[in-house]
Amino acid sequence: MPSSNEANGFGTRLAEAMVAKGPLCVGIDPHPGLLAAWGLPDSAQGLRTFSQTVLEAVAPLAAAIKPQVALYERHGSAGLAALEELLESSVQAGVLTIADAKRGDIGSTMAGYADAWLRDGSALAADSVTLSPYLGFESLRPALDLAASNGRGVFVLALTSNPEGASVQHVGGNESVAKRIVQAAALENQRYANETLGSVGLVVGATVGAALTELGIDLASVNGPILAPGLGAQGATGADMRATFGAAYPAVLGTSSRGILAAGPDISALRQATTETLKGL
Repeated sequence: MPSSNEANGFGTRLAEAMVAKGPLCVGIDPHPGLLAAWGLPDSAQGLRTFSQTVLEAVAPLAAAIKPQVALYERHGSAGLAALEELLESSVQAGVLTIADAKRGDIGSTMAGYADAWLRDGSALAADSVTLSPYLGFESLRPALDLAASNGRGVFVLALTSNPEGASVQHVGGNESVAKRIVQAAALENQRYANETLGSVGLVVGATVGAALTELGIDLASVNGPILAPGLGAQGATGADMRATFGAAYPAVLGTSSRGILAAGPDISALRQATTETLKGL
């Protein structure tokens, strides 16, 4: 399991990794169809082989990996064991982890989720975890505070590119729900004022297009990393992302899953796909 580093918060460590390797996160999404394409069974052992192969291929090139927790959970305790092994192996490989769990709740339940994903010594502890703020940003307080105390990070859903997202996130126009989440993250990152980047990141879809401008959202003020899924198979290019994110682009961590994973299971082919993706960024 990853160990915390209180001297260097997650934001600083991620910024250093992005400089050293490039601004790319590789999503590890073991969908049943992809496992089949790789010649692997849709089982916990298939997950384990898939996950470790991807890690071996991309660890020298990617600033972070992002396992999709749901695709491990569907295999029960054995699937979570494969995820635990991946998180542990990532430490040895020197690559940061973002557990894509999208957790969000209130009170002691939120504290329980925080304990699982952000506590030193937890078998599921990752360097960071994705969170849903739609019970109110302050409902995330247990995770925000535990991440800060343990040198870990969070990525809060802000502006997603799925069609349904606009029905919630865009409500309010110039004072939209998404804008308020961004402002709350910026305020939270004031506790990291002495670091390269704050450890409270946001999830903003790479394919949101003009929504940031239309809603008057200033991502550059966040002083935290921006996780941008949608690169590659979902259609976004590096040029698209530079246009979309503007002044915030230096803090953007582009995320590609299927666009890279489809090149497997050959490790050299996975590395080639990763390298080509990086060139675009």
